[in-house]
Amino acid sequence: MREEEYQAILVGLQLNEDVSYSMEELSGLAQAAGVEVLGEMIQRLEKPNSATLIGKGKVEELAEMCQVMEADTVIFNEELSGMQLRNLEEQLSVRVIDRTILILDIFAARATSKEGKLQVELAQLQYRMPRLTGFGKSLSRLGGGIGTRGPGEKKLETDRRHIAKRMDDIKKELAQIKNTRSVQRSRREKAEIPVVALVGYTNSGKSAIMNWLLTMLEKEDKAVTEQDMLFATLDTQQRSIRLANNCEFILIDTVGFVSKLPHSLVEAFKATLEEIVYADLLLHVVDAAYENYDFQIDVTNKVIDELGAGNQEKIRVYNKMDKVLEPLIDASGDDCVFVSAKRGDNMEQLLEKIKKAIFSTRVRAKLLIPYSRGDLSSYLYEKAAVFAMDHREDGTFFDVELEKADYSRLKDYDTV
Repeated sequence: MREEEYQAILVGLQLNEDVSYSMEELSGLAQAAGVEVLGEMIQRLEKPNSATLIGKGKVEELAEMCQVMEADTVIFNEELSGMQLRNLEEQLSVRVIDRTILILDIFAARATSKEGKLQVELAQLQYRMPRLTGFGKSLSRLGGGIGTRGPGEKKLETDRRHIAKRMDDIKKELAQIKNTRSVQRSRREKAEIPVVALVGYTNSGKSAIMNWLLTMLEKEDKAVTEQDMLFATLDTQQRSIRLANNCEFILIDTVGFVSKLPHSLVEAFKATLEEIVYADLLLHVVDAAYENYDFQIDVTNKVIDELGAGNQEKIRVYNKMDKVLEPLIDASGDDCVFVSAKRGDNMEQLLEKIKKAIFSTRVRAKLLIPYSRGDLSSYLYEKAAVFAMDHREDGTFFDVELEKADYSRLKDYDTV
């Protein structure tokens, strides 16, 4: 993460529902961005204050807290308008940011691929454009820092015209990348290779599960980055997996979700997240050791629905069972599996569920291939699971399991 550290007070607004979990999550996000959390304030209101979000008295109380605690930053759990940013900074005399700015800053620091960097920068600029009035004073008075930097520590544009042009340029580049991905997807579909996508909350263990499956199948060289931190994976990772029976599928690791995920970020990452929409199977990974895992399940389901993938076939994977002291309730059924990617518990069971879900269209067949059609014999070795093979007088006999589409090409050679 970035070297400088900030001392911040967190501020939450409670309207109807409890915000304790959301504030706990905000604290984790702040720490991920290199911020030391000094304290927090929560105000209950019937409706937000249009000028400062929280009430006038609370703003005065917050200003005093900043002085006493020597805080240089205040982080609001709610999204702030440009006017609210300006008013709060004038009254508090410290840097003011909101949850969205914080998340975008973390993404900017962690993006590594060209596409990831472009997507994050676009999200930052989309958020920034309508708030330039609020940002202006902050940037001139406080210089750089959280909310002012794009991917690669590049200083973000502050001129409205430059921002508009930069956004257009980024959208064109992302459109080209999207077209390339579309071509790759078409090739997969033509080859009838199923796609399995790992989805879930950030830090639920998606990358760990991917790496364990790769290790099981002796593909350790294809392992992906796996760290115990928020948003360790920003770029979609794809790995081709071929099983012992010649069944092949693509396993995709996707960016993790979080509550109040900025709309600009979802929009900017749509080209990446659409891989979820086109997947044949979703592995919804849940941190079973987390007390509020039900909340995380709901957030993930909401994002999946918004992407248009709510009807996709899913297997819910309760991970980190090595840390669970009591059995989970309301977590049973054929669409669930309980694993520990750390210890490898039940990973074989997970793989069997994956195979059952995506290879249900395979058929068993006994074929006699003429010696003159050596190309078909080679095709079977490449595409099918060969259980038995025997050279006979009039050709080569195969006992195989293969996709229905492959069988339709060879059904004339069926001996049954």
